[in-house]
This record gives sequence, C-alpha cells and structure tokens, in this order.
Amino acid sequence: MTRPTLLLDLDGTLVHSVPDIAAALNRLMLARGLAAFSDAETALMVGDGVAMLIERAFAARGRHADAAAIPEYSADYVAHAADATQTFPGVPETLHALSNEGWRLAVCTNKPEAAARTLLAALGLAPLFAAIGGGDSFPVRKPDPAHLLATLRQAGGEVEHAVMAGDHANDVAAAHGAGVKCIFAAWGYGPIAMAAGAEAVAQSVPEMAVIARRLLADRAASAI
Repeated sequence: MTRPTLLLDLDGTLVHSVPDIAAALNRLMLARGLAAFSDAETALMVGDGVAMLIERAFAARGRHADAAAIPEYSADYVAHAADATQTFPGVPETLHALSNEGWRLAVCTNKPEAAARTLLAALGLAPLFAAIGGGDSFPVRKPDPAHLLATLRQAGGEVEHAVMAGDHANDVAAAHGAGVKCIFAAWGYGPIAMAAGAEAVAQSVPEMAVIARRLLADRAASAI
C-alpha cells in the first residue's frame, strides 16, 4: 500500500512565528533609524520569502533596502528563530498521530531552509519530517508548483497520494499547479479570501488531519 504524504507550510500553518520575525525585522529597522512594525503589520508581509519581506518593510517606510539588509536580517533571525515562536494548538499531537498512521510528512515553505530546520529542531519536530523544502532549496519557490513537487520527491511521496496544507494563496496555487489537493489553514496569517480554489478549509490543526484523510480516501474511491 502506498503511503500518503502531507505537505505543510510552516509560518502561519505549523508555527506562530510572527513574534520572532517581527523582532528581527524591527532590529533591522531601528538600526537604520526607521520605525518598527507591529506583529499584525508584519504578518501581512509574510509568505513570499525573506527578500520580499525586506522589500515590503523598507517600502512601507519610504526607503529601498540596502545591500546588507537581507543577510543582516537572515543571520539575526536564524539566531533567534525560536525565542518566542510556538506551534499552533494541536500541531505536535496531530503530526505524531499521522506519522504513527504511516503518513509521510514534509515541510514546503518559502522560509530559507536553514531557518526552517533551526526552528523545527528547536521545537522538537524535525525528526517527524521526511523532507524540508525551503524557499532557497530549489531554483523556484511557491507559488511555483515545482517547489512542491521537488519537496514531495525528496519525501518519497507521489502526487496521487499527497495533500498540501497552508495559509497562503501561494500554497493553493502551488498545490493546484502540481495536481495536489489543498487544504487552507484558516487559523493562519492569510485572509480567508486566499482560500479560493482550495478543496477544503480547516479551522484547526486536528480538523486539517481529518480532511486530509478524507480527501485521499475520496480520491482513491474515484479512481476505482
């Protein structure tokens, strides 16, 4: 029997990471004499990778990012990635349950791979994942479906037996482009309008697992 695979976004899906992202971003801003951002403002800029986060932050302050901004932020963030970040309710229990059922688990995130691995290790979740595809792991990143497909291959999974879950339009677009069913994580940072096109919307992590099982069961039944 082919093992199912659940691909998961990281920020806003598995972890509430905005406090640490905002803290690193604000240290960068304040070092340049620029005003800080609230957690809510930062959340609206998350989801498209570090370069876009920095670009949006400087643009919001009427400036262009200097050449040192991205490496400075990245080094600072990796060093403090798990200071205040926590998993969303039900994440550890749900992931362990799925793993025990035989599911392959993989992270597909636009966060740089080193930062993702550092964070997952600090939270004790890293051993659960067969693959971690970061925003710099491959030549492309979400919403390009090739990012999802490359992560899926690393995990040893197959499109017909995979589900993607995430809180951003990039997750929905990448999943659909790859031919993978998608669950929108309504507890995350993306507005509900970003759920357009997803096969289902989950209100909690445990519900996400229930839906993932159902989506693959329905797909298997339709293939008979």
